[in-house]
Amino acid sequence: MGTSTVTYRTWQRLTGRPGGSRLFSVAAMARVPYFATVLPHVERMEPGFAQVAVPKWFFVHNHLRTVHAIASCNAAEVAMGMLMEATVPTTHRWIPKAMTVQYLATATTSLRATARVNPPDFSLLTAGVELVVPVSITDRSGAEVVHAEITTWVTPVG
Repeated sequence: MGTSTVTYRTWQRLTGRPGGSRLFSVAAMARVPYFATVLPHVERMEPGFAQVAVPKWFFVHNHLRTVHAIASCNAAEVAMGMLMEATVPTTHRWIPKAMTVQYLATATTSLRATARVNPPDFSLLTAGVELVVPVSITDRSGAEVVHAEITTWVTPVG
């Protein structure tokens, strides 16, 4: 099996320190600037699991002053990306391929995006494979307001 990605090793190194998850989140936004539009805070990141908080603030408001649909999609993509960086070893690479989204309720509060998947045995993946990552986006009360399924394409390196 391959080693952990630089992203996941950085997460592991920083999260044990005061403010480490916030520093990691800022670094993630610097690496992927579009994510900064939702100000994600990566709260948990481990193989098969990631959780990201997204505040309700002016730049994610729609005309109703609720969290707009694409901000929810961005939150889902951040959570999926952190999960994949923690899950996929350096012997493989991944890229998002498709996303389906269900808007279940109006998002009137800050959000939490939770991505969870049972990782495959990467040593058996010798060709490209689709891995679907479900992401649940909940409001402060814990109600699911958006559900996304992000299909990723995972291939061996080389």
